[in-house]
Amino acid sequence: MAAAAAPGPGLGSGPGDSPEGPETEAPERRRKAHGMLKLYYGLSEGEAAGYPAGPDPLDPTDLNGAHFDPEVYLDKLRRECPLAQLMDSETDMVRQIRALDSDMQTLVYENYNKFISATDTIRKMKNDFRKMEDEMDRLATNMAVITNFSARISATLQDRHERITKLAGVHALLRKLQFLFELPSRLTKCVELGAYGQAVRYQSRARAVLQQYQHLPSFRAIQDDCQVITAGLAQQLRQRFREGGSGAPEQAECVELLLALGEPAEELCQEFLAHARGRLEEELSSLETDLGPSPPAPDVLEFTDRGGNGFVGGLCQVAAAYQELFAAQGPAGAEKLAVFARELGGRYFALVERRLAQEQGGSDNSLLVRALDRFHRRLRAPGALLATAGLSEASTEIVERVARERLGHHLQGLKAAFLGCLTDVRQALAAPRLAGKEGPSLAELLANVASSILSHIKASLAAVHLFTAKEVSFSNKSYFRGEFCSQGVREGLIVGFIRSMCQTAQSFCDSPGEKGGATPPALLLLLSRLCLDYETATISYILTLTDEQFLVQDPSPVTPVSTLCAEARETARKLLTHYVKVQGLVISQMLRKSVETRDWLSTLEPRNVRAVMKRVVEDTTAIDVQVGLLYEEGVRKAQSSDSSKRTFSVYSSSRQQGRYAPSYTPSAPMDTNLLSNIQKLFSERIDVFSPVEFNKVSVLTGIIKISLKTLLECVRLRTFGRFGLQQVQVDCHFLQLYLWRFVADEELVHLLLDEVVASAALRCPDPVPMEPSVVEVICERG
Repeated sequence: MAAAAAPGPGLGSGPGDSPEGPETEAPERRRKAHGMLKLYYGLSEGEAAGYPAGPDPLDPTDLNGAHFDPEVYLDKLRRECPLAQLMDSETDMVRQIRALDSDMQTLVYENYNKFISATDTIRKMKNDFRKMEDEMDRLATNMAVITNFSARISATLQDRHERITKLAGVHALLRKLQFLFELPSRLTKCVELGAYGQAVRYQSRARAVLQQYQHLPSFRAIQDDCQVITAGLAQQLRQRFREGGSGAPEQAECVELLLALGEPAEELCQEFLAHARGRLEEELSSLETDLGPSPPAPDVLEFTDRGGNGFVGGLCQVAAAYQELFAAQGPAGAEKLAVFARELGGRYFALVERRLAQEQGGSDNSLLVRALDRFHRRLRAPGALLATAGLSEASTEIVERVARERLGHHLQGLKAAFLGCLTDVRQALAAPRLAGKEGPSLAELLANVASSILSHIKASLAAVHLFTAKEVSFSNKSYFRGEFCSQGVREGLIVGFIRSMCQTAQSFCDSPGEKGGATPPALLLLLSRLCLDYETATISYILTLTDEQFLVQDPSPVTPVSTLCAEARETARKLLTHYVKVQGLVISQMLRKSVETRDWLSTLEPRNVRAVMKRVVEDTTAIDVQVGLLYEEGVRKAQSSDSSKRTFSVYSSSRQQGRYAPSYTPSAPMDTNLLSNIQKLFSERIDVFSPVEFNKVSVLTGIIKISLKTLLECVRLRTFGRFGLQQVQVDCHFLQLYLWRFVADEELVHLLLDEVVASAALRCPDPVPMEPSVVEVICERG
């Protein structure tokens, strides 16, 4: 049981242990092995190092120790443990013994099966090796017999073999001599049959031998005949080459044969390039004819296909043949070819650019990008063959230039679309007035303009995104991965359009009499709201969409979103401020004319409110409705409880009566002016052209301030009679009844109207105000 319970420590002992015994080296090795196991299972460092951290390893009562003694262990249990613990220990020990027995039985079964399999394998190997040994013995015997026969045959045929070798050499020499003697006739026959390549190969094979033995008369005659024949062959090849009726491969073959015949390479090089130039110029002339005005020009894709298949394909064949034929020319020959390709390539690029320029007015980029892709792709091969000619770089520059032009075209298209939207808005604003019916509201017009512009922007982004598609051959160029995306699309197209839109909108803020004077106020209001919407959300959305579609890999600085938003907000503020000025000017003109065209000294006693004041209230109400369609209400100050029922109390109060009282007596005009000036010192200063906020209350407040300030200044320029002063009093009370609800602070209306009546009273020789009750009756009746 001890051996079964503690198999681990027993692994360290065996026949190879130190002879010093278990008391010295063997226990130390077992402790180290036990420490490594503890280290593997994550125990303490002391236990992992092999140092005892628990019971003494020499304890005879340790079941897992190497010095376990069953008798001592049982005596200890009987002395220290009660009966229940003894029974539990027995049960646990029986369970462990059964587990060990099961493991040992499984191990024996597994090893037994392996042992049986190994035994069968060894038995088969013995049988196979026995057969193999028999076969190897027979093979060795046969090889010995074969070696013996081979030696006997070699000894018998030694003399004959030497004679056969000599005869074979003589036979080969005779065949060579026969070929030499038949060479003139062979060359003549090949020339007659047109097998020029075979004739040149025959001449090349015999040239060295004839040159070596030309001192012999027979060989000299053969050489002379061959030279005459090859001279005629060279003449025919030159004639065939100069005719130029065949293609580039056939002409290259002629040049190759002429070079093999020993013709001067420099002269052939010049002739080769001259004939190639003629063929390529014919291709260029054909392309130039397609660009003429008389025949209908093919589409750009067909044009580039023709140029690629004709000119570019021919240039590739010429370059490949030239480099193969005249490689011995070195750098000088390569430079000739580069100059040749650069000159003709420049003419081809000029034709391509002329054809591409005809596509700049089109709106569809797909066909143009496909044509540019094929154009750039077809020039890869000649660009690789002629690296010094710069064809690839030139084609890439053309593609980049076309891409920039397309960006400019789309920018102009966006600008035109924006102007078209404004024209539509103008027509929609004018149509209801002409037809006398209700048209679309400002909110609907704003939504239509915003959606139309956004759809045009998305369409332009989708169109220029074709230049960066993965399947396009030039999309991996550094320009299209960096500058095109950042400076071209983002800055040039999107940011440029947004700034152009803001500049176009600001152009409507010109002074009256110029462009701004003819601008409908509703258009100013709509553009203001459009720019404000761009500042709050649209600009961020458009630039985010652009950055997602065009992954920018360019370190160049770009315009921050905050800068564009600030520009759009400033534009919106200018437009709204100009709207306030325009609308205030419209109402001010009515008030000014109503004051200037009336004789205030001889006017009759007022019986009703003048029509112009009703018109002012109506126009102000219409403006309030118009602004409310696009802007929020805004914040007002707390209104007094009697704001709508004040019966001109600011003019009939004791304070005002005290102010007017001295003016009723002609004896104290200076006192009246003094009191008025003192009151102005303590009254709150009103800023007529204060900044306008983006809400309805602020807009209406600005318009009313301008209107009432104009009324005040006009009143200061007139002289009023008693009834004229009373008419001003009635008109101002009517305005007070309706205008206070439109402004942020009703006191502002009261103060301005108070100033109007006070100014009229100061300019009245007989300032007798009307009773407040009569004023109320007239205003209610009006």
